[in-house]
Amino acid sequence: MKIFFIFFFVLFSFLVHSCLSNNMIMRTQSMRDGDVIFSQGKRFAFGFFSLGTSKLRYVGIWYAQVSEQTIVWVANRDHPINDTSGHIKFSSRGNLCVYASVNGTEPIWSTDVLDTISEPALVAKLSDLGNLVLLDPVTGKSFWESFNHPTNTLLPFMKFGYTRQDGVDRFMTSWRSPGDPGFGNVTYRIERRGFPQMMMYKGTTLWWRTGSWTGQRWSGVPEMTNKFIFNISFVNSPDEVSITYGVLSPLVITRMVLNETGTLQRFTWNGKDKKWIGFWSAPEEKCDSYNHCGLNGYCDTTSPDKFECSCLPGHEPKTPQAWNLRDASDGCKRSNAASLCNGREGFAKLKRVKVPNTSGVSVDMNITLKECGKRCLRNCSCVAYASAYHESEDGAKGCLTWHGDMLDTRTYLSAGQDFYLRVDKAELARWNGSGSSGKRRLFLILISMIVVVMLLMIMLFCFIRKRRQANRHKKPPSTFAPSSFDIEEPFVLEELEDKSRKGELPLFELSTIAAATNNFSFQHKLGAGGFGAVYKIWGLWQKGEAREIIDTLMDAESYEESEVMKCIHIGFLCVQERASDRPDMSSVVFMLGHNAIDLPSPKHPAFTVGRKRNVKNGGSSGNCPSGETGSSVNDVTLTDVQGR
Repeated sequence: MKIFFIFFFVLFSFLVHSCLSNNMIMRTQSMRDGDVIFSQGKRFAFGFFSLGTSKLRYVGIWYAQVSEQTIVWVANRDHPINDTSGHIKFSSRGNLCVYASVNGTEPIWSTDVLDTISEPALVAKLSDLGNLVLLDPVTGKSFWESFNHPTNTLLPFMKFGYTRQDGVDRFMTSWRSPGDPGFGNVTYRIERRGFPQMMMYKGTTLWWRTGSWTGQRWSGVPEMTNKFIFNISFVNSPDEVSITYGVLSPLVITRMVLNETGTLQRFTWNGKDKKWIGFWSAPEEKCDSYNHCGLNGYCDTTSPDKFECSCLPGHEPKTPQAWNLRDASDGCKRSNAASLCNGREGFAKLKRVKVPNTSGVSVDMNITLKECGKRCLRNCSCVAYASAYHESEDGAKGCLTWHGDMLDTRTYLSAGQDFYLRVDKAELARWNGSGSSGKRRLFLILISMIVVVMLLMIMLFCFIRKRRQANRHKKPPSTFAPSSFDIEEPFVLEELEDKSRKGELPLFELSTIAAATNNFSFQHKLGAGGFGAVYKIWGLWQKGEAREIIDTLMDAESYEESEVMKCIHIGFLCVQERASDRPDMSSVVFMLGHNAIDLPSPKHPAFTVGRKRNVKNGGSSGNCPSGETGSSVNDVTLTDVQGR
């Protein structure tokens, strides 16, 4: 039996060595400086490296398919090797160790697994995700992995945060400098107290806060997208608080980096231009800096000529002199605290908010926002409340309540959530009357601008119409009338042709449009508006004939068909009927710049035949089949068509 076991182990070791040695180090093997192992798909490499012109040697993981040296993990960060005599091997206890020389007895770095690993088949294997794992390939049991010990880089599918089962708290630490991967003084981690949020520290100073999780994104990262590029998973339970950023396409190469200046950046690799493209970074503006407006203040950059800091409703500057000098560091204080909790107060609503620091909030995920407000009103110590997950897929849920000074609040132009602050009756009347810092005044300004623009458009229309009538008497206008399509009056094109030549307005000949629509055939008609029929972009796509959209007059050598098809595909995504299905601009830019992305199938556009009316119930038949019309229903505007 013993002989059989030895024979089996030797045979297994031989098979593993011959088949898998390229992406793993076996327990009986070692690595010298110059040896490299690659992941199975050769996406990542593990071995010794130097940075720039330095001769110091480090052990780490880097992208193998990227031409620019890009290190994603470093083992001996604070203990570089001075020459090329470094050595990697397993210790007798089963830890993977880095030695400064072949004869070294004390490792300069180790995986530091506390318990002895007795498995004879133990290997260190590099995965295509960039994760170096100590495991038993027979049972699949893992003992240590580099993903649990991030350096300054977060890779796709790397879990970030805390898990109670293994007691691991995964967080990022910056390098000291671009040429020194040693431990820097900038850290980025999940704060579990109260309601979880991500925190960036410079030393012991809180530098930037993501805000709490909204159900779809961090409240302080409105650019965060979860539909077209990334697959984001957030877990908040007694046993785990973590977030994982996956990618929908395995061909997308992306990474998040915490640099030594205190900036978190996401990059994607552009294979065509052979360089990393910055996709997103934070903090980016004044209001991103932690607690920029002090206690009980909030930051608003929507008015560039105005001081970005204001006091929250029911508060006033603690030191007005400093506030007038645009110094909000002292923050704000309660205007009239004695008037609260007397049964005559309410809640002022601040819109589009990154809610204050949630480290000290009370949380109840089992009540609605309405019940949350009632609970806060009954508790004299409660100063504000908000929904916990206001963007969850099944609707807003949960309750957050604040019970003291509020820190690091800001507003956005088109993101954020509603935030309710306890104020007395007089302050509530002032707040509602001013329309949340001038809302009524802004409304009047917008109305005035709209009226002025409409008057200018009417004047311009009258001017052009008058010029047309004058030109009619000067010379015969250009006309086009197909033999099978009667036009009662000629089209005057001279003035438009002049503008087209100057680049002000692109102009198509009527003959070109007629040819493209087969002489305005109803077979090509997909819909109609108040000014005529729509003859393009959707039936051909559904039939798999989208290439027919490309103009046959275009020279096939002047464009790449795949690029044009991608643009058509993205165009359909941008005009889907539901606004929530459409990608934001950052996603559009990303999709245009990456050919490897698997784009989702577009849903029905908003401007083609989406809803057909029944002629018997009031529609007009025209040239459409009985009982239907080919026009799309416009639920927003009414066009009154009048003869010329």
